[in-house]
Amino acid sequence: MKIIIGIIITILLATTLSFAKNPPKEVQIAFAQKFPNAVKTKWGKENKHEWEAEFFIKLTKMSANFSVEGAWLETETEIPVSDFPKKVADAIKKEFPGWEIIGADKIENKKKGIRYEAEIKSGLRNKEVILKEDGTFAE
Repeated sequence: MKIIIGIIITILLATTLSFAKNPPKEVQIAFAQKFPNAVKTKWGKENKHEWEAEFFIKLTKMSANFSVEGAWLETETEIPVSDFPKKVADAIKKEFPGWEIIGADKIENKKKGIRYEAEIKSGLRNKEVILKEDGTFAE
């Protein structure tokens, strides 16, 4: 019986943490300092070590990740496909001939630098690819 109660408590705790909506104060302060003009902010727990905020600045959709201690980790910004660097767009066209780029994001990562994410489509197939600024594929 004690084992069953322990399992239930563990599941409830894990569920509560995964649906938590308010990050620690350190995270809120760091976010407000880095993105003072953010509006429509929605918080989610990415994992036990990381929080993610989804928000807008002007009309641009963005997301940012912070450690539970408040350290900035990554920002992802939705961009027009036309804003891809030429090397990135050319590499996608070369590697995936006939595929259409239907979505684009610029990713600024504390450890990995700047990368670009493209959502590409061919017929009913969709795929996401990530490239470095020089047009080489990442991850």
